[in-house]
Amino acid sequence: MKAVAFTHSLPITADDALIDIEAPDPVLRAHDVLVEIRAVSVNPVDTKIRRRNEPLGEPRILGFDAAGIVRAVGPGVTRFGIGDEVFYAGSVDRQGSNAQFQAVDERLVARKPRSLSFAEAAALPLTTLTAWEMLFDRFSIPRDRVHHDTLLIVGGAGGVGSMAIQLARQLTGLVVVATASRPETINWCASLGAHHVIDHHHPLAAQLEMVEVSAPSYIFCTNHVEKHWRELCHVLAPEGRIGLIESTGPLDMHEIFNKSASVHTEYMFARSLHQTAQMIEQHHILQSVSRLIDQEVLRTTMTENYGPITAANLRRAHAAMESGTTRGKIVLEGF
Repeated sequence: MKAVAFTHSLPITADDALIDIEAPDPVLRAHDVLVEIRAVSVNPVDTKIRRRNEPLGEPRILGFDAAGIVRAVGPGVTRFGIGDEVFYAGSVDRQGSNAQFQAVDERLVARKPRSLSFAEAAALPLTTLTAWEMLFDRFSIPRDRVHHDTLLIVGGAGGVGSMAIQLARQLTGLVVVATASRPETINWCASLGAHHVIDHHHPLAAQLEMVEVSAPSYIFCTNHVEKHWRELCHVLAPEGRIGLIESTGPLDMHEIFNKSASVHTEYMFARSLHQTAQMIEQHHILQSVSRLIDQEVLRTTMTENYGPITAANLRRAHAAMESGTTRGKIVLEGF
């Protein structure tokens, strides 16, 4: 099968940072479905893995988000049949979706929203799961009653922030404040449902006071934790919660300690990597999101389609991700 892989950790400007290869077809495990890939999207984790400079025993195929069609099933599969249109985020410890075919555990897979194209659907899984798990599993924000606490999302225009804004605005009673710094990203966050958008390049406390919201009970920091940490601790409400999705250096806990606050980490791949009893929850979450998309409660975060899944186009996409200026999600479609 055709695939795009890397064999050495190289700057994305190098012509062989990502290369087109011929790879063996995947071998199915008992609970796997074999998916013919129709579209993928790119996430920061793709670029981070490519840059790790770890020795590789074989070419590594990256890519986690995907949408496609089930072409075969393992003997233990019960939820899907041949011909089903699906979407998913896959697992970090298996070969990825930047290939014509991928084997993926059915517990990570859901039926694609009927109202979306494959490209539009491929933009969603990883960031949706990350945002959902942080808001509803880590923060335990209730979805069945009205409450008026404030949620601050740092990095609202990125892939995770774009889904967190929608989920919080549509499924909770929270006042949603997102951060963005450019006209196009400010407008994007507002269009997704943020009640207020403030600039993370300027002091947050004064801006929160200006928009007249309560001190955030929840802060979801999607990037640059070390840069924002002290200010986030300062503006957080007593007994509040801070959520992080990137590993960082040591953080000073003094100010949140005397607020009886808590810090929550979210790694979307934890359930599949450790084969937890809750692994099936990713299937259920994506099934719920698929229904919400078809009900027009949520929408795709696809903003750019870079064309076919080739090494050249993926190098462009990785370069865009590494620039830190993307809005929503970049997708690639077809071979």
